[in-house]
Amino acid sequence: MLKALADPKLRWFYLLSGLFILLNSLLLVKEFYWGIAIPVAIVVALMYLFWLDKLLLLIVLVTPLAVNIADSELGIGISLPSEPLMVGVLVLFILKTLFNGQYDRKILTHPLTIAVFFNLAWLLITSITSEMPLVSFKFLAARLWFVVPFYFLGILLFKDVKNISRFKWLYVATLIVVIIYTTVHHSSYGFAEKQGHWVMKPFYNDHTAYGAILAFFVPVFVGFIFNYERSRTYRLYAAIVSLILLGALYLSFSRAAWVSLAASVGVAVLVVYKIRFRWIFAGLVILIASFYMFKAEILYVLEKNKQDSSANFIEHVQSIYNISSDASNLERINRWQSAIRMFEERPVLGWGPGTYQFIYAPFQRSKERTIISTNAGDLGNAHSEYIGPLSEQGFPGLLSILWIGIAAIVTGIRVYRKARNREIRLYSLVSVLALVTYFIHGFLNNFLDTDKASVPFWGFMAMIVAMDIYHKNTDRVDTSMTKGQA
Repeated sequence: MLKALADPKLRWFYLLSGLFILLNSLLLVKEFYWGIAIPVAIVVALMYLFWLDKLLLLIVLVTPLAVNIADSELGIGISLPSEPLMVGVLVLFILKTLFNGQYDRKILTHPLTIAVFFNLAWLLITSITSEMPLVSFKFLAARLWFVVPFYFLGILLFKDVKNISRFKWLYVATLIVVIIYTTVHHSSYGFAEKQGHWVMKPFYNDHTAYGAILAFFVPVFVGFIFNYERSRTYRLYAAIVSLILLGALYLSFSRAAWVSLAASVGVAVLVVYKIRFRWIFAGLVILIASFYMFKAEILYVLEKNKQDSSANFIEHVQSIYNISSDASNLERINRWQSAIRMFEERPVLGWGPGTYQFIYAPFQRSKERTIISTNAGDLGNAHSEYIGPLSEQGFPGLLSILWIGIAAIVTGIRVYRKARNREIRLYSLVSVLALVTYFIHGFLNNFLDTDKASVPFWGFMAMIVAMDIYHKNTDRVDTSMTKGQA
């Protein structure tokens, strides 16, 4: 012991530990219990200064477990602990950029980055012209603290290709904790369909947000099963995770998530089997033309469907196209119609980012309202990643979202086809398929104002750009981690 105390570093360690114990004891006597968080705060502060890459991965890890605190004394809602950590990263990035001014020009001039810049610039313009500027600037600030850490810094993070795999495994590690909690909670209600809509709280707002993320990661881990560059143990873990995700997705009763996953399977077939674009385009033209030719017959069939949502899988699938009696489907149509009327009144600048839920009520029609309609603006937004921006940011807002989606998918497919390394090809393919699930899901819901969806969404965008710029032309990817590790 005396020899140990002769070491100056150990003396400082014991001194600081003793001071912390003394300070925390005094705080506990005063019934202040947050003192125990002081070492965590110190470690996080050091990560901001010296290990920003590890901090980003830490945020990925805690995001599925983050809890949204709304209606606080400050009158705002924030997801803890993930969003405060992202705000710190945003501030640090701005300060470093102002004083250092160095950032890879290849990233700034990439087609996907240009699309992201356009989206952010238009959000700024429409926030200035917004009907509710305070709401819109809060929306813009939240978008920045999602995009800056996980797109602009994410691309730099993924220059180390090992972080691509780490990101996915870290997110799903705590997502599985949420799955276990949700499944156990759901089992206490006999896995009933109605209770399945909210048993994932407080981690996810409802089953649609939960299902969207489950569907997002299914293609990733199913793809990892076929990563023959890794060991059998690695692929076995990927198979186990895939089964857990699929089971949880089934129990989520999220019809939109099921549809989005089915669409990603279709895209996978088109990409892997190299179906030519002209055949895909011809198929879409035939599909659209058939709809218009037989529109009356199709609407008649849809209106005849009276199947409401159900715990029975087949009946629940049938309820997807029930537009005559299913309250959830009819309410979406009501929200979309309201959003389109808002767009028609302000087609260029819209009403302002984030304002839909506060403004749409007068744009409803009595004949379109449902038993779950409300004028209070407290039951969500336009339920679409495309129609929502159309009403809030005008046609350029919709264009900016479509531009980002097309640029990401085209870049990802290009990397898949041209990458020399098999693992990079696999990473690019599963990243595209994951994003496809979200873009399809985006027709029916929108979650990019939440950390749960934004962290993987912008992170996967960053992965695609990083692979395109840094890894596409390398024959050998450095996977110096032990085989079987993520």
